[in-house]
Amino acid sequence: MNGSIIFDDRYSGKPLVYCGTGGVMPYSFAGVNSWGKPIDNGDLIIMAGGRVGKDGIHGATFSSAEIDEHSPQSAVQIGSPITQKLLSDFMQEAVEQGLIKCSTDNGAGGLSSSVGELAQISGGAVVNLEKVPLKYANLKLWEIFVSESQERMIFVVEEDKKEALIKLAKEREVELSDIGKFTSTGFIDVRFDDQKVAFLDMEFLHEGVPKKYMEAEWKKPELSEPEISSNLDYNEILLKLMKSDNICSREDVIRQYDHEVKGKTIIKPLMGENGKSPQDAAVMRLNFDSFEGIAISNGICPKFGDIDAYQMSAGAFDEAVRQIIAVGGKLPEINDSSNRFWTLNDTFCVPDSAFDPENNPDGKQKLAILLQMNKALFDMSTFYNIPMTSGKYSMKNDFKAGKIKISVPPTILYSMVAKIDDIRKTITSNFKADGDLIYILGKTYDELGASEFYKLFDKLGANVPKVRKENAKQLYKNIIKANKQNLIESCHDISDGGMISALTECLIGTDFGAGIDIAGFNDLHLNAILFSESHSRFVVSIKSANKEKFEKLLGGDSSLIGKVTSDKMMKINFENNCVVYLEIDDLEQSWNDGL
Repeated sequence: MNGSIIFDDRYSGKPLVYCGTGGVMPYSFAGVNSWGKPIDNGDLIIMAGGRVGKDGIHGATFSSAEIDEHSPQSAVQIGSPITQKLLSDFMQEAVEQGLIKCSTDNGAGGLSSSVGELAQISGGAVVNLEKVPLKYANLKLWEIFVSESQERMIFVVEEDKKEALIKLAKEREVELSDIGKFTSTGFIDVRFDDQKVAFLDMEFLHEGVPKKYMEAEWKKPELSEPEISSNLDYNEILLKLMKSDNICSREDVIRQYDHEVKGKTIIKPLMGENGKSPQDAAVMRLNFDSFEGIAISNGICPKFGDIDAYQMSAGAFDEAVRQIIAVGGKLPEINDSSNRFWTLNDTFCVPDSAFDPENNPDGKQKLAILLQMNKALFDMSTFYNIPMTSGKYSMKNDFKAGKIKISVPPTILYSMVAKIDDIRKTITSNFKADGDLIYILGKTYDELGASEFYKLFDKLGANVPKVRKENAKQLYKNIIKANKQNLIESCHDISDGGMISALTECLIGTDFGAGIDIAGFNDLHLNAILFSESHSRFVVSIKSANKEKFEKLLGGDSSLIGKVTSDKMMKINFENNCVVYLEIDDLEQSWNDGL
């Protein structure tokens, strides 16, 4: 329902693919808190779902290794979606009946991780490998224990619930295996036919790895702003910009996936009368018995990391927040129990940060970048009171072939979800009516570093967008107030390409144009006004009748720049000169043809 595609030549060695999923659960199941993981001495270890095979062995280590002719084929798991569906449906039913105390999946490391991690809660475990069902014979004991064969879960089950669980599993065609017990001995005890094959102290297993000390050293790049004339053909620039890799339409990709499952998607990737208008966050209705929903956004802007990794990370975080604000979401308020529902997944993918004078001479710099990314995450998440409930860290994204080495740009994705009280009051990005007034919300700065505009000239620059979080938060609160009064007709966040790109996207897929007159932008030069990618900004439209109320509420954070027209033309005037005069159909065609 929501996503991004980012182009950078440095992804050619190891392209990054991020996928996020989520679920909604009630506060309690059978009178027990749904989020708890209680495990007591004597609770059973039940494996459910698929059987164990050689597929998935070395999966965890494979993901951090270089791929060559010696890479193990077994590292790739063989999926079975039918097994998965049977297991997940059965599990929901079993949990609702109170038959499962808690659970975890068999991900990286297989049983060694799933049982080993859960055993921390009780203080130990005994695992009987002969009871683990296999896909075929002749697996070694260690292979059984670390295989990552898919569609398997570990259930923690109380002894008196075992019979009822097995009965339900047979009815639902799910295979269960009682493979051991949780203990409080302080040891993980792995056996085969009652003979010990592994016996490890729990504290040593989880805490015994020596701490790794690494060196970080930040050297600020020596960069400057390029000199680019303001005497340009802005019609040509805008057409090129809308066709550029990181801005153009992703419809060919979007239409290959079904974002209409269950018929609950309210704000889709593309909207408007013609189903073409690009949106910010997605909005999904939770159930058909209420109008509650969730907004789903993602923030990612690796291009700024070459100049300032802290601002890159903070900017990606701000992007995810402002997309949710753009569709009508509210900020989390720690003292308001009805408005606390935000969650964050932080996903890091970075190159090897371990310094090696021969093989990784810039390792200290890479580690310094990673530290800055984390510092920004800490600062932003604590400022907004948004908890990190999940995430992923991939630390070895380098491709090597002979003397060629390609390292990915340090990349962080922030995926956010926030509760929407009433999906009927959400807002889309596309302009709605002839005569509506167009505003820019938020301050624009001379921040063209690593911008899509500079990229057209093969330039990098130095002034990356900075996040001014206190100012942003106040603006977001005022937008929330404006939405509460139903003052905003459309809202679109400003990111890649700057103000002019966002304006164009608000017109794509509509039957409207825009008449824009630029003035009052802190004496900025025209290129900065049009193309700066300063954070925490929006293009909004309102009914002319609401002008006084809107401007009183937004104050100095709003700049009236024009109005929606019915002529399907983009017209931009600056200091009494027409700098852009284009048909929207031509802009849309350029945007469509990019990929």
